[in-house]
Amino acid sequence: MEDGAEAAAGAAYLDKLNGEQRRAATYGAGGSATFAPLLVIAGAGSGKTNTLAHRVAHLIAGGADPQKILLMTFSRRAAAEMTGRVERITRKAMGTAVMADALTWAGTFHGIGARLLREYAEQIGLNPAFTIHDREDSADLMNIVRHELGFSKTESRFPTKGTCLAIYSRCVNAEAPIAEVLGASFPWCGAWASELKALFAAYVETKQRQNVLDYDDLLLYWAQMMGERALAEDVGARFDHVLVDEYQDTNRLQSSILLAMKPDGRGLTVVGDDAQSIYAFRAATVRNILDFPGKFSPPAAIITLDRNYRSTQPILAAANGVIALARERFTKNLWTDRTSTQKPQLVTVRDESDQARCIVECVLEARESGTLLKQQAVLFRTSSHSGPIEIELARRNIPYVKFGGLKFLEAAHIKDLLAVLRFAENPRDRVAGFRLLHLIPGIGPSSAQRVLDRVATDSDPLAELLRLQAPPRAGEHWAHFIQLVSDLRQTHWPADLERARTWYEPHLGRIHDDAETRHADLIQLAQIASGYPSRARFLTELTLDPPDATSDQSGPPLLDEDYLILSTIHSAKGQEWKAVYVLNVVDGCMPSDLGAGTSADLEEERRLLYVAMTRARDDLSLLVPQRFFTHAQQARGDRHVYASRTRFIPRSLLGLFEITSWPRATAAAARPASEGPRIDIGARMRGMWR
Repeated sequence: MEDGAEAAAGAAYLDKLNGEQRRAATYGAGGSATFAPLLVIAGAGSGKTNTLAHRVAHLIAGGADPQKILLMTFSRRAAAEMTGRVERITRKAMGTAVMADALTWAGTFHGIGARLLREYAEQIGLNPAFTIHDREDSADLMNIVRHELGFSKTESRFPTKGTCLAIYSRCVNAEAPIAEVLGASFPWCGAWASELKALFAAYVETKQRQNVLDYDDLLLYWAQMMGERALAEDVGARFDHVLVDEYQDTNRLQSSILLAMKPDGRGLTVVGDDAQSIYAFRAATVRNILDFPGKFSPPAAIITLDRNYRSTQPILAAANGVIALARERFTKNLWTDRTSTQKPQLVTVRDESDQARCIVECVLEARESGTLLKQQAVLFRTSSHSGPIEIELARRNIPYVKFGGLKFLEAAHIKDLLAVLRFAENPRDRVAGFRLLHLIPGIGPSSAQRVLDRVATDSDPLAELLRLQAPPRAGEHWAHFIQLVSDLRQTHWPADLERARTWYEPHLGRIHDDAETRHADLIQLAQIASGYPSRARFLTELTLDPPDATSDQSGPPLLDEDYLILSTIHSAKGQEWKAVYVLNVVDGCMPSDLGAGTSADLEEERRLLYVAMTRARDDLSLLVPQRFFTHAQQARGDRHVYASRTRFIPRSLLGLFEITSWPRATAAAARPASEGPRIDIGARMRGMWR
């Protein structure tokens, strides 16, 4: 039986799954890979992660070799959570656990790509000792090449290094020509198309000369490798089963890799929700999941998970109403047995100041009724929208955490220490070398350039570095640096990190006023490092999936055990709270002015509202200010504009909401202004100084 229902009939470990979850988990005959590809459309709050974990466990219980299962997620933490669940389920299914480390091929697209590139390096002309640049290092290298080509001296302003990297990354991940990318996403850079093309060619040559790959290369090289039929067949044969989570968030490059590995779709399972595809700005495309079934013959099987375990039925009814107006989608109507008489609220307020006061009042009322601050979230389309509410929260002394800020690897002191290790790993890495040499007092850009030019010409760059004469103004600091380099050639992991930290700490105190706080991050880095078997593995995986916290990032208030959550909708995806408040649900903000350009842009904005609404468990409030402030819109400058309710909630859907306004009408508020006492506030104010 194709869906494996008979084989799974006596499987007690599947008992807690609902009917559709069970169909998805057991699809296919046991552990064989002969079944057609499977697409699982998993609605918000439908138990997607649990279903996917049960599917992996069921494959193993049916005889599949766990080392021939490839499981790809969008974060290493998600992969770790998934493998942990599989371990627990297989213990229940088989009496003995399949240890999580038996799933040796569970990770992110980029992490899996890095492993395969190292294994196949010699066959594709790649030095397996390559190092990987994160986004900031890639932008720095782009800037070096940009300067060398003279583009930083042009009479008209050339795009910045960050913009150049963003254009390059979009071309790679969307598999789109530069003219198309500039026209669609960077029209203000259209005049520089030929220069950007030359810059990107030089950037690629520089990376290859320095034996570094950037984040995008991990997919690009993998895709190029899969373009060779023999290699594609070899890689595909390594895996009987390939399972991909969050498929709606993949880009064209990732889709082409997947289809090259499994062109007939046998053993292929992808899970996702087209209604939650909201990352087009990262080159993700909803077309991947919408078009997936038709990529195969016969078409992929489709199983829909539409039972929601998170929200009340009135919230789901409103969310279903919003997404039902989408131009193209897989038909899916979320339902739940969590009944409630409370509809989501559509709250009209005068302006953003009233919006902030309204939300704070509602948050405090909910807190008094037993809903902790951390069980409530304020969501917004873009980070700048939260300004008024942040001011109001600070004024009312209400602690909060805003999702965002610097990632761990973006902190200057962490990047400094990693530059030491990366240079020791690959002395041809010019960005790491430049950053490292700049830490030495007396060495400026010119001196650093001369040193790197000298060592780049030698077959053993570190040996050449040890032979170099000290730069005139470096003094004893050069001797300490040379001793560090010599030691790093001989020490082993993780002792070499401790050696690098010992050398760097005096520089930390010289460079940063808050050295003591930053020192704690270096200790944390050492603790993270102890869990990795080698320096190369540490540098690779830390770059691909960095920790979130750092002293440079705002985290939970240290003196408060409870705090309100503020978050962009993009950052809130995958999260849930008892009460959710969504700011600025008006045209111009949702959809944003920039998000209403094409029908595809507009549909993504609709999905963004849907994602925000489906984060709420019990209470949902959508705020509609009648006026809001816009910042520097083209030549019109900062101004207040009058707003109308978002077009995504037309009149036909209003019956799904409770329509209200703030401030709430009271007898005092309704009284004519002529009634009651008259107070001369001005006289009082003058009297204060008499």
